[in-house]
Amino acid sequence: MAEVQRLKDADERKSGANWKRWGPYLSERQWGTVREDYSPNGECWDYFPHDHARKRAYRWGEDGLLGITDRECRLCFCLALWNGKDSILKERLFGLTGPQGNHGEDCKENYYYLDSSPTHSYMKALYKYPQSEYPYAKLEQEARDRSVTDPEFELEDSGAFNEKRYWDVFAEYAKNTPNDILCRITVANRGPDTATIHVLPQLFYRNTWIWGCDHEGCTLKPKMSLGKDGKVACSHESLGKFTLVVDDAPDGTRPNILFTENETNMEELYKVEHYTKFARDGFHRYVVKGEKEAVDSRGRGTKCAPHYTVEVPSREQVTLRVRFYANEEDPKAPYFGEGFDKIFEDRIQETNVFYNEIIPAEKETKEYEMSRQAYASLLWTKQFYHYIVRNWLFGDKDTPTPPESRLSGRNADWKHLFNRDVVSMPDKWEYPWYASWDLAFHMIPFARVDPFFAKEQLLLFLREWYMAPNGQMPAYEFAFDDVNPPVHAWAVFRVFKMTGKRGERDRVFLAKCFHKLLLNFTWWVNRKDPEGRNIFSGGFLGLDNIGVFDRSRPLPTGGHLEQADGTAWVAFFCIVMLDIALELAITDPAYEDMASKFFEHFVAILDAMNAMAGGGGLWDEKEGFYYDVLRVEHCTQPLRIRSLVGLVPLFATLTIEEEWIDKLPGFKKRLEWFMKHRPELSQHLNFMTVLDGPNAGKGRQLLGIPSRKNLKKVLEYMLDEKEFLSDFGIRSLSKVHKDKPFRFHADNTEYRVDYVPAESNTEMFGGNSNWRGPIWLCMNYLLVESLERYDYFYGDTFKVECPTGSGNMMRLKNVAKVICQRMVNLFLPDENGRRPCHGDNKMYTEDEDWKDLILFYEFFHGDNGRGCGASHQTGWTAVITACLEKTMKS
Repeated sequence: MAEVQRLKDADERKSGANWKRWGPYLSERQWGTVREDYSPNGECWDYFPHDHARKRAYRWGEDGLLGITDRECRLCFCLALWNGKDSILKERLFGLTGPQGNHGEDCKENYYYLDSSPTHSYMKALYKYPQSEYPYAKLEQEARDRSVTDPEFELEDSGAFNEKRYWDVFAEYAKNTPNDILCRITVANRGPDTATIHVLPQLFYRNTWIWGCDHEGCTLKPKMSLGKDGKVACSHESLGKFTLVVDDAPDGTRPNILFTENETNMEELYKVEHYTKFARDGFHRYVVKGEKEAVDSRGRGTKCAPHYTVEVPSREQVTLRVRFYANEEDPKAPYFGEGFDKIFEDRIQETNVFYNEIIPAEKETKEYEMSRQAYASLLWTKQFYHYIVRNWLFGDKDTPTPPESRLSGRNADWKHLFNRDVVSMPDKWEYPWYASWDLAFHMIPFARVDPFFAKEQLLLFLREWYMAPNGQMPAYEFAFDDVNPPVHAWAVFRVFKMTGKRGERDRVFLAKCFHKLLLNFTWWVNRKDPEGRNIFSGGFLGLDNIGVFDRSRPLPTGGHLEQADGTAWVAFFCIVMLDIALELAITDPAYEDMASKFFEHFVAILDAMNAMAGGGGLWDEKEGFYYDVLRVEHCTQPLRIRSLVGLVPLFATLTIEEEWIDKLPGFKKRLEWFMKHRPELSQHLNFMTVLDGPNAGKGRQLLGIPSRKNLKKVLEYMLDEKEFLSDFGIRSLSKVHKDKPFRFHADNTEYRVDYVPAESNTEMFGGNSNWRGPIWLCMNYLLVESLERYDYFYGDTFKVECPTGSGNMMRLKNVAKVICQRMVNLFLPDENGRRPCHGDNKMYTEDEDWKDLILFYEFFHGDNGRGCGASHQTGWTAVITACLEKTMKS
């Protein structure tokens, strides 16, 4: 297959095969980020607002509408649009800031990722642009008038798409060669009347020359200039020479090519003169304000765009074509015409062939289309991420010195961190910065389409310019030292197994990761086990508001919280490290000692956790569930909130085959000694003899936190539709708390946890996520895998009711499949054409131009499946592709 060969050539770094050099690496929001914030108080939303984005040069990146860039974000390409009525040129997506939104930051645009090959040799995306004036003020006002208990006011609610008076703007990219990029922009008038739109396909250099910096990536000022032949010559000291060519407008006329500089408009923002009068907002001022002097009539600058003004009749469309290429890969004229379209046809066909092999569903089925869009969305959320903390803290030579308060503020202890990479983002608008535990989940679907990238990303976060010297992994830019669940080791081992057949897997990758993960494990054990009892804390652990208290802050009662999920996460980390050590020990006996260490450590955690809550453990025998325990001096109190906190202990399970142990004499000897001399701990292990199959007569051992009896009790809750089990997966909080909220009193204050199935009703952690009821696919996926591992050990001997009380007895692998199917149903249309993820929005049900579009949200309503939170969080929500595969296995 052509795409598979391109991947292979790119990964092997063959000469002339740098197929991943260009991609969707341009952020959708650089404004309002921590890395662009030089304020004394860390108020990033206020320091660099949306209104400044068109006027101010960014220090650490760039953004744009449906754009692409090279892997170092030197030369960027994106769309700019004007409908003749908006107050500003549409160059980037708009949304509410964290303080503005009634549920935190929230993008107020309608855009969709439709396709992408792994090398980005073909890409397609869609933006829906209203023909009426964009309601910026109304969206802000409606959010101000709403509380956390009100629904969010979306662009569709404003009437912007009434009577279908909007444009569908499709951006397609195809690569002829690695550095010959073709762009096809199709503008469809969905409205009832003829309408006019201005389209400016923009090519511009990221500003890397004005700051006075001297680190890698700082450059001399590049150049763009218009030649007599109508081509734009582009020159950059490290990227080299490129040329932009533009096609005629649909009516046969040549578009005027505009030029300006990607520089801050110093005069407007700061009332000071600048060395050039041409600024970043030049096209906005020229097109919208009519200021002819805002662009450089000499035809030179660092930002250029052909200016197309097209009139399109009702229900018709036009196509615009541009192309840019490295001069050494000049395809020669004619640049457009049949040859141009043939390249698109070939790349589309090659992308289809690739996915037909990857996706198990039949072509043209709803399952296939869902999976295809999920992969497209996953691939589109790659982004160039640039943040050098030392330079950010101390400032650049030619810029004002940052306030001294920064040196003791956010990320001040991460001076080693040097990020200048293409990274998989959670959501390039709402979360245009990496989150380390999100990224681990991203790599599961990535391993199916681009194994090299998946391994590369997992290694990247273990590099010394990411990982802290003490072994901590960076969480996210708002607070690198926050603590995320330790799922990196799990992702490493899953990707290792997914990307090769047994005997052909990348053991060097596994060993590299294992050594760095040892540092991270040691950091966890030293920092998060305050009393050395193998009971761990950890903070909020990514589950934001799931607890009755903010778990990242001192408790109102004093003392500390012994966390069921924190302890179980360390146990999960520990057991995965054991599994990796056993794998590596097969070819290198040096790892046997590490396997023994992780085995004994896991059993110690297991023992500590399963002690009765009153005796120092986290298991509540009375209720049959795992709970956090509040410890104040010598008093303990279980916090009986039934939530994912009590289900995380299911993740930590592993079956060890006797046949495997026999191959590791050192590990076997230590294991036998442990079983004989530590009976108080070895009692927690389960042993079973295999009755049939290739290992018949051999034994196997199960390591798992809950005993068989306790596992059954926990699953009774989890599979109860009145508790955790919804029509669309496992809820993050039991529905029992809808009528029986958990209440806790301290210092004359009531703290409570209610079942809240959708957006958060608290301001905790900004209020833009909610773990008190909704369905989170990342955690559901871990539960599914855990059930499959338990089933591998217990087989037909262990069945549970699914749902609880139904009388329908199932093996655990079949329960896992039921949960997967319920999750998949979030994105599939029912008999009425309604996809649960879109809620009751009738446009997605009834309108031909909307009904096939899918959004992969951050989390989902615990009762009806409506998508909530970030609308393009296809990072970890893309695990739905793996869930679909599981439903289709016999």
